[in-house]
Amino acid sequence: MIDMDKIYLITDIPGYPPQISRLLSMMNYARHTTLAAVKDLSVEQLDYLLDSESNSIGALLLHYAAVEYAYQVATFEGRDLSEEELAIWGPALNLGDEGRAMIKGHDLSYYLDRLNEVRGKTYEWFATVDDDWLYTEEEFWHNKQANYYFMWFHVFEDEINHRGQIRLIRKRALA
Repeated sequence: MIDMDKIYLITDIPGYPPQISRLLSMMNYARHTTLAAVKDLSVEQLDYLLDSESNSIGALLLHYAAVEYAYQVATFEGRDLSEEELAIWGPALNLGDEGRAMIKGHDLSYYLDRLNEVRGKTYEWFATVDDDWLYTEEEFWHNKQANYYFMWFHVFEDEINHRGQIRLIRKRALA
């Protein structure tokens, strides 16, 4: 999915319209830097908590997958997560106490597999729409309109935001 020869290019991706290609290019770079931030972490490091209120690196990684999955459901399927989906993804979406209790004990490959599965589905979904789809608007936060372009920007913006936390936690976990 990530073409390392073009990692620093926001450009066309074969099989995708121009604007979707650029969005995917940005998502790919964000994911590339996330993967570098978690490389070679042990289960203990992935589960490390700075304090009783913090999230673990593993929980944040699963959060990325959960957020992306939720936006797939919302934008491509036009629905909210089902009860069954919330049972799977809820702790990662909510984080906090629920995430601390439920998301632990997994090795890095577990989290990377979840991220790759969800991203693969994102690629499949984006291959089914054109650039005009990105400009579809609906009510979003605070009763304001947002388009799918913004919503998908938020998917990787959230990842970038939490990656800063991951880097901080990693420094403490390895100290």
